[in-house]
Parts: sequence; C-alpha cells; structure tokens
Amino acid sequence: MEHLVRVQNERDRRTLAWLREQVGDAAIAAAAQRYGASKPYLSAVCRTLGVKAPRFVASRRLTPSAAAEQSLATIREILATRTGHPRSALVQVRWG
Repeated sequence: MEHLVRVQNERDRRTLAWLREQVGDAAIAAAAQRYGASKPYLSAVCRTLGVKAPRFVASRRLTPSAAAEQSLATIREILATRTGHPRSALVQVRWG
C-alpha cells in the first residue's frame, strides 16, 4: 500500500497497518485514487474515509546502531582534520 500513499516514518507505517485493519486495502486504494497522480498523505486518506487514526508514538532507540556509530566516527575524523585537532581531543558522546 506504500505505493499509493505517503509513508515517511515508522508512525506512518503503524498508521497504515491500523488503517488496513479498519477499512481494508480496497477502501484505501479508492480514497488514494481521488487525489490523482500524486500520493496523498495518510491524514488526507483518513479524512476522506471519515476515520480518525490513533496517535502512535514512535519508539526511540536508546542505543545507537552500528551504522550510526560508524557515521559519527567518520564525522569526528573529518572535523579533526579540518580543525587541526588530533582525533583524541574530540569529545566522544555515548548514549545511555
């Protein structure tokens, strides 16, 4: 269904899953087609269908992923070369 509506984050994915359970794929497809070639936001589809989606809270990760750690290490190296400070002088921040 993500090919019919805009899904930008995890909250949108949860909302879409909820909406599929409530009204079904056919109703979502019909509502999305009313907006023509552009993909409508889920909120617009919900309004068209006359339903109010629950407020899902996106879960927050308390520990960074390996990809995030690698990206931060790369950023620190770039900053160290630009500022002339050795890498060890940069403060390393760790999440909780």
